[in-house]
Amino acid sequence: MKAASASQTNQALLLRKKYGPLYYLRRDWQLYLLVLFPLAFVIVFKYMPMTGLVIAFKDYKIARGFWGSDWVGFEIFQQIFSKPDFTRAVRNTLLLNVLDLVFSFTMPIILALMLNEVKSIKFKRVNQTLLYLPHFLSWVIIGAIAYQLLSEGSGAVNNLIELMGGTRVPFLQEDTNWLISYLAIGVWHSMGWGTIIYLAAISGINPEMYEAATVDGAGRWRKVWNITLPSIRATIVTLLIMSLGKVMDGSFERIWSLQNKATTEFTTTIPVLVYRWGIESGNFSRATAIGLFQSVIGIILVISADRLAKKLGEDGIL
Repeated sequence: MKAASASQTNQALLLRKKYGPLYYLRRDWQLYLLVLFPLAFVIVFKYMPMTGLVIAFKDYKIARGFWGSDWVGFEIFQQIFSKPDFTRAVRNTLLLNVLDLVFSFTMPIILALMLNEVKSIKFKRVNQTLLYLPHFLSWVIIGAIAYQLLSEGSGAVNNLIELMGGTRVPFLQEDTNWLISYLAIGVWHSMGWGTIIYLAAISGINPEMYEAATVDGAGRWRKVWNITLPSIRATIVTLLIMSLGKVMDGSFERIWSLQNKATTEFTTTIPVLVYRWGIESGNFSRATAIGLFQSVIGIILVISADRLAKKLGEDGIL
């Protein structure tokens, strides 16, 4: 057996020497040409802009440019870490994204399981279409709709509450209510689109497993718990790892579209701070430094979650 294995290895090495990279390049040049365009896009628009990260370590002046500005090392980071706005932004970013992860990540799974149990094909298709539509609306439109519906003064929901004899609720004009509304709107916006992935994973489950469970007397919930969820566990873990990388990120458009002067407790997040320092104040070094800090924490979270998943027996993503 060892001799046969060694012989196969030698043959593979000989084939590699005989058919080098140029051979495969000439044979499959069309495929390499197709790969060249997206690869060039990634290099030009994803990797080359990373050279601009150097301004996080410089006292950047537009007139001097990236390389002409004075080098200050980690002085910019020391400045932002000592500011109260930075601590507040980190706290709010973690709070909003962790709560968003709890609700917006779990709801698509629950919704996919529920839709999978629906037997009427027409009813399922109509519901899927209605649930997917919010994903294609920009946050500016969603913010306008939210204020038309939930505004305390003239919102349609508050008009209905008052008509029924209730008291108007400041859904978007009080900090705690704003936080609840923010999370609910986020779930509404994302759950339909996230369901697509889980329904695709569920469709790949072998139907014979459900048939065997039926013969054994298992009900619907027992099938979901013992067959469906374990079968899509790899998909759930992969998406969870990717979501953990965004815990220090967040949607600037979502915050900016739903914020107002009456609710300022939770609206200062890292993306908002980057905008205020970079665009409004023109302090590009400080904005780049906080953005770099945010990205490094995201990478650490993704790598840590991936290693934890592999220790638990999952494939991970790296």
